[in-house]
Amino acid sequence: MKAARPPDEPDNQAVILPNLAIRSAAEAGTPVPSIAFGERKVRSAGLGTRFADTVFKYAMLACTVSVLAIVALVLYELITKSKLTIAEFGFKFFTGQNWDPVLGDFGALPFIYGTIVSSLLALVLAVPLAVGVAVFVTEMCPKTLRGIISFTVELLAAIPSVIYGLWAIFVLAPLLRLHVQPFLAKYFGWTGLFTGPPFGIGMLAAGIILAIMIIPIISSITREVLVAVPQHQREAVLALGATRWEMIRMGVLRNARTGILGGIILGLGRAIGETMAVTMIIGNRPEIAKSLFAPGYTMASVIANEFSEATDDLYLSALIEIGLALLIVTLVVNALARVLVWSITRGHVRAHA
Repeated sequence: MKAARPPDEPDNQAVILPNLAIRSAAEAGTPVPSIAFGERKVRSAGLGTRFADTVFKYAMLACTVSVLAIVALVLYELITKSKLTIAEFGFKFFTGQNWDPVLGDFGALPFIYGTIVSSLLALVLAVPLAVGVAVFVTEMCPKTLRGIISFTVELLAAIPSVIYGLWAIFVLAPLLRLHVQPFLAKYFGWTGLFTGPPFGIGMLAAGIILAIMIIPIISSITREVLVAVPQHQREAVLALGATRWEMIRMGVLRNARTGILGGIILGLGRAIGETMAVTMIIGNRPEIAKSLFAPGYTMASVIANEFSEATDDLYLSALIEIGLALLIVTLVVNALARVLVWSITRGHVRAHA
């Protein structure tokens, strides 16, 4: 019976066989790899990987900090340049309705009102169309037409805003003045939203042109979100006896609602910041009117129209503070969107818990 080898004693065969292999390779003239050299190569590769990871980490950190720094610099510049009106009017600047550069009386409420109303009107008109186009392309459209329809919708985003403005002046405004506004005033004038003379230009025209401009953004994002919904969700709903509409409503739209909301918020951001097309069609009159036929003004439009004419320091400071108000409105809208997405996501998690 063979005696057991102590655990610390090396195996003779494990030592002899590699030595024989190295000796045979040396006699045959084959170069023998160096174990120590291989260890050095592994060690140097490890050092290079750690160095690359460190560089990548700090590069990504620098990118993040640079974005935060840009936002901070924009806020600092806007607040610094608007100190005159902040000291002169205070918070009343955002609640005042008078805008008189000659007398030095400035109030930004008409511009805030025009921005919010035109943007919300654009969402009311654009969201059903954009979501409908996305649902049709992903769920109902033949494959041969999907590329054509998607390309046509996305082509709307490539048209410059000044072209939209010209089209609104020469095509949309006459159409509204002669046909749409008289119809709305006749049948829906009792609401108070469609009263007054039909000029063609005004808040309604601005909302329509903004809706056309934000349809590609909402539709593209909604389409990508709908495509990402797993196919087994559709099959499971259909297996339970649901119709196509019930399948789309319960199996697709319900699972994609967070992404659709994100697309809507991006479209709202585009509508709030749009300048040229709105400036050319909204009428540019600083007043608050209930009727959508009346001319209006937006924060972006007043900056574009009057910034080159602002020779007085107080006048220039007022325009810059309007830019600050525009930034604040954008931040508030994005914050509300974050709250909505968080609430929907939390409810979705609780439903699956």
